Amino acid sequence: MNATDPVSNLAALIRCPSVTPAEGGALSLLDNLLSPLGFAVDRMVATEDGTPDVENLYARLGTDGPHLMFAGHTDVVPVGDEASWSHPPFAAEIAGGEMYGRGAVDMKGGIACFVAAIARHIEKHGKPQGSVSFLITGDEEGPSINGTSKLLEWAAAKGERWDACVVGEPTNPDQLGDMIKIGRRGSLSGRITVHGVQGHAAYPHLADNPIRGMLQLTQALMDPPFDNGTDNFQPSNLEVTTIDTGNSATNVIPARATASFNIRFNDTWTAETLRAEIIRRLDAAAADGALRPDRTPVNYEIVWADRPSHVFLTRNNALISSLSGAVAEVTGLEPKLSTTGGTSDARFIKDYCPVVEFGLVGQTMHMVDERVAVADLETLTRIYETFIERWFGHAATE
Repeated sequence: MNATDPVSNLAALIRCPSVTPAEGGALSLLDNLLSPLGFAVDRMVATEDGTPDVENLYARLGTDGPHLMFAGHTDVVPVGDEASWSHPPFAAEIAGGEMYGRGAVDMKGGIACFVAAIARHIEKHGKPQGSVSFLITGDEEGPSINGTSKLLEWAAAKGERWDACVVGEPTNPDQLGDMIKIGRRGSLSGRITVHGVQGHAAYPHLADNPIRGMLQLTQALMDPPFDNGTDNFQPSNLEVTTIDTGNSATNVIPARATASFNIRFNDTWTAETLRAEIIRRLDAAAADGALRPDRTPVNYEIVWADRPSHVFLTRNNALISSLSGAVAEVTGLEPKLSTTGGTSDARFIKDYCPVVEFGLVGQTMHMVDERVAVADLETLTRIYETFIERWFGHAATE
């Protein structure tokens, strides 16, 4: 294989059926691409009770600083109904100027382009005056337990240190060059259970309908708004994602009701202060008798999901200006610096070095017929290649 060609790189990666947590041959392929370029490649398997083992890859070129990391994941989501695909999801077929396949944009395409970019840099200029590493997980689309966080811990324990990182997630909403992610909102989830008394719907005075209490609690979670947003982040937003009683009868008041929620929060809050605010709202709503006149306060309990994601914002000018300048030079566009969207593995990397995200257009990610414009693969490779030159040039002057 010619590692300088992002199209062939991506086609080979798509043909590896690496649905989380399966390696599917994708890491072996990267090993075969990076080793001939001079990278020292390690394959690390992370384990934890109750979760599937996950194989990850760490590769480094060079031994000195400055040290630039590219991070990403080769695992992909399931294909869904394969019969609904117009092209086989692991065939990497090209039609109408687009390559079809699961992971084409999320995010094997970004990996394929960065491999091509560093291969071209080496071909033209030799090895960078510093180090470049690939930190690639097989667990981003899964529980994210045995992936990036453990790979970072493993590498750091070996003495690895990084000065900056680019995550190759598909950040562009409409066209390549639209957007660089310079931060992410936090994410906090919980599950509320309201305990009532089961009874006949015709005799409500003999029962205590937990749905009435749950309506009070969920209303308090969604109104009023938590904040109006900040200079760098949109307003925090809470969504109730499930409400359930496990009751199929229409004439039975259920014994309990449960509801799950998730809030994406900005830098007004921390996970700790947000938990306290949510409890304050729930306690106040539980004592409100609007839907439960002459009743004691709602009997509820809450269980918080493990591992909340913390809000962060990257302010590293060398990293942001080098990438923004590369995007502008190649595409003529001034990318928006954004913190919108969900979470990514950048939430782990930010504890080790400044991190931003930039990759392909994400309109088809996780969809049937996920695909990428072949022309975008060449453009992204040129952006990454220009960024590598700019970043190491900037670092050399510091």
